Amino acid sequence: MATIVDFDPLNSTVPATKIEISVSCRNLLDMDTFSKSDPGNKVIYNTLNPDFVRKFILDFFFEEKQNLRFDVYNVDTRSSNLSKHDFLGQMFCTLGEIIGSTGSRLERTLSGIPGKKCGTIIFSAEELSNCRVTTMQLCANKLDKKDFFGKSDPFLVFYRSNEDGTFTICHKTEVIKNNLNPVWQPFTIPVRALCNGDYDRTVKVDVFDWDRDGSHDFIGEFTTSYRELSRGQSQFNVYEVLNPKKKGKKKKYINSGTVRPVRVMKFACLDSLKGLVSWCMISNPCVCVCVCPGNPSQPTSLHYMNPYQMNAYAMALKAVGEIIQDYDSDKLFPAYGFGAKLPWDGKISHAFPLNSNTENPNCVAIEGVLEAYFQSLRTVQLYGPTNFAPVINQVARCAAEVTDGSQYFVLLMITDGVISDMAQTKEAVVNAASLPMSVIIVGVGPAEFDAMEELDGDEVRVSSRGRFAERDIVQFVPFRDYMDRSGNQVLSMARLAKDVLAEIPDQLLSFMKSHGIQPRPALTQTPKKEAMQKEKQLH
Repeated sequence: MATIVDFDPLNSTVPATKIEISVSCRNLLDMDTFSKSDPGNKVIYNTLNPDFVRKFILDFFFEEKQNLRFDVYNVDTRSSNLSKHDFLGQMFCTLGEIIGSTGSRLERTLSGIPGKKCGTIIFSAEELSNCRVTTMQLCANKLDKKDFFGKSDPFLVFYRSNEDGTFTICHKTEVIKNNLNPVWQPFTIPVRALCNGDYDRTVKVDVFDWDRDGSHDFIGEFTTSYRELSRGQSQFNVYEVLNPKKKGKKKKYINSGTVRPVRVMKFACLDSLKGLVSWCMISNPCVCVCVCPGNPSQPTSLHYMNPYQMNAYAMALKAVGEIIQDYDSDKLFPAYGFGAKLPWDGKISHAFPLNSNTENPNCVAIEGVLEAYFQSLRTVQLYGPTNFAPVINQVARCAAEVTDGSQYFVLLMITDGVISDMAQTKEAVVNAASLPMSVIIVGVGPAEFDAMEELDGDEVRVSSRGRFAERDIVQFVPFRDYMDRSGNQVLSMARLAKDVLAEIPDQLLSFMKSHGIQPRPALTQTPKKEAMQKEKQLH
C-alpha cells in the first residue's frame, strides 16, 4: 500500500478515455431475392437501414492515429466464416475522425463493390460516464492545533473505497503551513480514480498535520461521496472532522474542525478533448517551417528532397499534421515559412505563406502543406536568422479575436536552428499564454537545442520582463530522440506525434478552466430520430 510520503498521484490510474461507438447504415445493397438483406453485428433481419444494437467500446488517445475498418455483410447462414456471407461494403477511417466530426457524428459512403452504390455508414461517439474528471477546491475551519510552537500544517488525503471494504489512496493535497483555517489549491482528478464511476461510493478523507520527519499527526477524518462533494459550496455541505481516539476519551468532544468544498467543477474527458473537436474545434491548425540556409538539392541539407524517402521536416509535418487534421472542421492549414529571402521583393521574411499566396495562405489538408513546402524550396532563397516571435504573434492575433471557447489554435513550428530572437519569443509566449492557443516546436537535425527548453514550461514557466506566463503552452522536442534506429520512418513519426501532442488536451483544458468555459452538450440525436423528424416534415 502506498504511503502518504511516497505517494505519486494517479498517473496510471486512467490510461485512456473510454468511447462508445454506435453504428447505423442507410440504403444498403439488397442481396436477397425474396427479402431484404440481413446485415451483421448482432444480425438485424430484413432491413436495408439497420441501427445496430451492439456498441463498440474503444480506448481513445488524442495523440495517436487509431485506424479503424468496418466491413458490412448480409448474413445468409449461421456460419462464422465471412466467406459464406454476402459482402455489402466497407469503410476506413480513424477514431479521431469520428470524434472530430460535428457532434461526434460521422457519415461516410461504403465502398468495395465495383459499379455499385453500397449505401452509407453512420457513426456516433459518446464518452462513457465514468471517464469524467472533476476539479475541486476545499477549505477547513478551526482544525485542531497539533504543533507545540505553532498551529498546524494541514493537508488532506483522499481514499477510494474498494469492494472488499479497504481503502486506496487516490489524492493528496499540498501542505498549508501554520494555519488552522486553510484553503487548499484546486486540484483535478478523474472521477474513476475517486469512486470508480460509482458516484455514491464512499470516499474517505483524512486530515493530517505535516511533520518534517514524515511522522504526520492525525487530526481527524470524514467520509463523503463524489455525489455529495459535487454539490459544491452550501451551508448543508460541511463535514465534521472526527478523531475516534479523542471522541472516546473526551465526553465533551464535538469535532476537530470542519471541511467544506469551496467549488467543484465537472468536466467530461471527451468533452475536454472536444476543445479539439465539436465544442471547440481546432481553428486553422497553423504550420510554420524554418527554411534555413542549405541547398535542398544536396544530400547534406536537412531540406534535401530525396525521391525515395521524406526528409525530417516532411516527416514531422506529416506525423503531427495527419493526427491534428482529424479535429479540424475544414481541413485547411495556414502554412508559413520563416528564414528565407523572397523572390518577389528580395526581402528576408519570418512569416511568408508557403503557397506564395499572400491573400490566402491556407493549404488543403496536410498533403497540401507538404506540397507547398516542397514547392517553396524551389522558389525561395534559404536564409537566416531564425526568428520565432513574428509567427507566434501572428497566430496570437487570430486567437485574441476568439476567446469564448468556440475555437482553439495550435501552432506547429519546425526548425533546425537556434532561436535568434529569444527575448522577443519569450515575450510573445507570455502574451499568448492567456489566449486559446498552444505552440508545438519540433527541432530537427544535430543542433544543440538547450535554449529551446526555456520555452517549454513544464518545470519553470516562461517569463519576460518579470512577468510569468499564465500557463504552459509550449511543447518542445528534438526529433532525433524519436528516430527509430532501424530507419523505420513510420515508427519514428508515430513516436514523435504521440509525445508532442500528449500535452494539447491538458493545455486546452487549462485555458477552458481558467476562463470558466464549460463544455457544450454533445449532439445526442440518433439517425433513427433524425429520419423520423424528416419524415414528419415531409408529411
